Amino acid sequence: MRTPKTRRRDLLKGILAAAAAPPMLNAMPAALAQGAYPNRPIKLVVGFAPGGPTDILARVIGKGMSDVLGEQVVIENRTGAGGNIGTDAVARSAPDGYTLLLTLLTGAVNESLFKNFKVRFAEHFDSVGGIAQTGLVLVVHPSLPVKSVSDFINYGKSAKPGELFYATAGAGTSTHLAAELFNSVAGIKMTPVHYRGGGDTIKDLISGRMPVMFSTIPPVLGFVRDGQLRGIATTGSKRDFALPELPTFVESGLPDFDVPLWFGLIAPKGTPPSVVQTLNKALARTMATAETKKVFEAQGFMPMPMGPEQFAKFYVAEAERWGKVVHALGLSQ
Repeated sequence: MRTPKTRRRDLLKGILAAAAAPPMLNAMPAALAQGAYPNRPIKLVVGFAPGGPTDILARVIGKGMSDVLGEQVVIENRTGAGGNIGTDAVARSAPDGYTLLLTLLTGAVNESLFKNFKVRFAEHFDSVGGIAQTGLVLVVHPSLPVKSVSDFINYGKSAKPGELFYATAGAGTSTHLAAELFNSVAGIKMTPVHYRGGGDTIKDLISGRMPVMFSTIPPVLGFVRDGQLRGIATTGSKRDFALPELPTFVESGLPDFDVPLWFGLIAPKGTPPSVVQTLNKALARTMATAETKKVFEAQGFMPMPMGPEQFAKFYVAEAERWGKVVHALGLSQ
């Protein structure tokens, strides 16, 4: 018969045996914790206003990843400073996988463009993966008397300094960088008017308040097709599949002019690798769906799938590449 003393002794033996158990037995809580991600909504920050290509892409990806992960991916537009406000907010967020950033070429450019902006990809972010890329198109209001790149260059050279304005989605964006690079290679001088995002620029382009823009293709595609805006040429080494009727700048006599816009997904530095992998797999599954492919094709996006390591190397290389362009053009602020 077991006495209370015997039962206490057996209980003590059980506790000591558990404490001495192999580490594998103690791995279950950690595995359960990893398996619990995500268990609440995820915030996907976009540094630009609704209606632009970054916002359009974020909403497509957010919806798909919500379906895959079983938790809602909520889009939050934090605009200003060429995307730096949103970038800074995510860099300061907890590295738990619940705050992400849809990054793009602009983020890489801003590392050189803004001298006082201290956030750096390599120091403050972990890569999740690449998403897509798209070309740029030079669009003008139909009232502008130009129909080709050569027409535009001649028009620009005849305009007085400060008379020809172009719209941008913000300082440091691809729309700004492309126009300044075009100024340099074409020998003209257009003056930028910076907006807080691509959506607002389109309204002013259609109304004629702004005559010119180097726009990403998705937000202006429909307006070019129906004649509300006139497309002049697209960037890239070959004609864009969304606007195959337009020549490239290379075809138009400017072989060194190319400014592609790319997008990717990143998280605050220190995000657990298991969480990064979960997010990357969800992103890959989203991009493989028929619905996402359909939207990409309709909007002029080309898939750019990359794993975390590949996209990290790509980002660093792009920051170095465009940093040289920023300094050569004297654009640092």
